[in-house]
Amino acid sequence: MAEVVLKKVEKVYPNGFKAVHGVDLDIRDGEFMVFVGPSGCAKTTTLRMVAGLEEISSGEVWIGDRMVNSTPPKDRGIAMVFQNYALYPHMTVYNNMAFGLKMAKIPADEIDRRVQDAAQKLDITDLLDRKPKEMSGGQRQRVAVGRAIVRKPDVFLFDEPLSNLDAKLRVSMRVRITQLHKELKKAGQNATMIYVTHDQVEAMTMGDRICVMDYGKIMQVDTPLNLYHAPANKFVAGFIGSPAMNLAEAEIISKDDQVFVSLNGEELLLPEDKATKAEHYVGQKVWFGIRPENIAINEAAGSGLTGKVSVVEQMGNEVYIYFFLGEQQFIARLSGESNSRDFKALDYGTPTRFFADMNKCHIFDYETEQNIFLQ
Repeated sequence: MAEVVLKKVEKVYPNGFKAVHGVDLDIRDGEFMVFVGPSGCAKTTTLRMVAGLEEISSGEVWIGDRMVNSTPPKDRGIAMVFQNYALYPHMTVYNNMAFGLKMAKIPADEIDRRVQDAAQKLDITDLLDRKPKEMSGGQRQRVAVGRAIVRKPDVFLFDEPLSNLDAKLRVSMRVRITQLHKELKKAGQNATMIYVTHDQVEAMTMGDRICVMDYGKIMQVDTPLNLYHAPANKFVAGFIGSPAMNLAEAEIISKDDQVFVSLNGEELLLPEDKATKAEHYVGQKVWFGIRPENIAINEAAGSGLTGKVSVVEQMGNEVYIYFFLGEQQFIARLSGESNSRDFKALDYGTPTRFFADMNKCHIFDYETEQNIFLQ
């Protein structure tokens, strides 16, 4: 069993700075959990406390049925993959992968079996005789992952392992690590993985669940789709999604027994189910949010916005149109049949009518920034 549980974990440095604020988190056996958030949000600090590389100020960390607060890293049943690979430069790939097993006095034939098996899984069998300097960054990272696999740990910890790779390699390694997780689970091996990244695309594509952090606090823990479609607060709404959700100050108003969002002089009608929750905010300022794909140039449906076009980016399979509502910049993401139209004809400053699917909008309390539709 490789469940990881954090109970009110805190980290306070000697100068009094509190980096982690009472984190409670239950990572299930065999789960791929991703910690994501901006730089400085304490996601790596939290991971290092699980690993035993950072001292816990208060709270408890459990791995399986053991509380490991005072357990040395080597005895926690974890294997960690670092951002900078941390390979021994004078050793071959084979010896880098075998080194930890030799220190643990594992029999030579078992070491060889594990190394060969891991090398096959990661497609690095032909690299076993090379040294790190003779390989690319992607190959070195595969070796670092292989070194973790051969130890057969209870928990795999990844600290931004792909951040040093170029964009194409990042995608291929992202897919390979995800496949590896599924292969280990299918083989009945321990496959609990905790993965730290600042890249929300990595988080969305890799995680069974995602823990979104900011300033040492957990903002929301949920599946990728739930985070995307039902963000708990304004921070999660703005952080998850690429391009990011459009967010702007607005006001809730009521007319003729209907509830509207007033935004830069435009009045957007809320559907009945959303209006029921929003009517408590009539006359108040709120944060209005809508994802780019829920805005279109389509006069057949939706509530209207007149914006001035700023930039049109034709990506091939989709089109991004940046436009201003007053001083606030919005983005519309058009795809499918919309691409048959030449949007480059929309010159800078062209007043254009956009339509918002208000069934897909979000409204956040202006003070607490919580999603009022989830309350």
